[in-house]
Amino acid sequence: MNQPTPKPAWRRINRLAWLLDNSIRLPGVNYRIGLDPLLGLVPGIGEALGAVLSMYIIAEGARGGLPRSILLRMGFNVALEVVIGAIPLVGDLFDMTWKANARNVRLIEKYAASPRESVVSSTLLLWGIMIVLMLMVAAVFYVGILIVSALWTALTG
Repeated sequence: MNQPTPKPAWRRINRLAWLLDNSIRLPGVNYRIGLDPLLGLVPGIGEALGAVLSMYIIAEGARGGLPRSILLRMGFNVALEVVIGAIPLVGDLFDMTWKANARNVRLIEKYAASPRESVVSSTLLLWGIMIVLMLMVAAVFYVGILIVSALWTALTG
């Protein structure tokens, strides 16, 4: 696959990513933000609207034939931004720095330049995320068992 998305779609997703992540220059500093962190300031619907707009980039990548591992990694980028973005203040700061849409456009560019390497790195990252999540669930389960055991011992003597 030489080009992951058709040229008009590529221009649209590139423009959308720029608008959401880098379209506003912060005065006095050499840093740019986009509309996405500003949308996040609107409780409830702001993060949802940002997520819907971000999903358009993923949908175009799917239409362009990106492999599942790249699409899942793109979805992880958006999901992380939405979940952390929902935390007041911290989430807004995270939105300003994470820039999921720009990351996703770079993933498409990397895939176009080096498909095999991109698929391997995305697959490894996704496996790593799954392992960490499973370890976290196991740790919570283990701590729960310890708490129940301690309560049982305290109640029964």
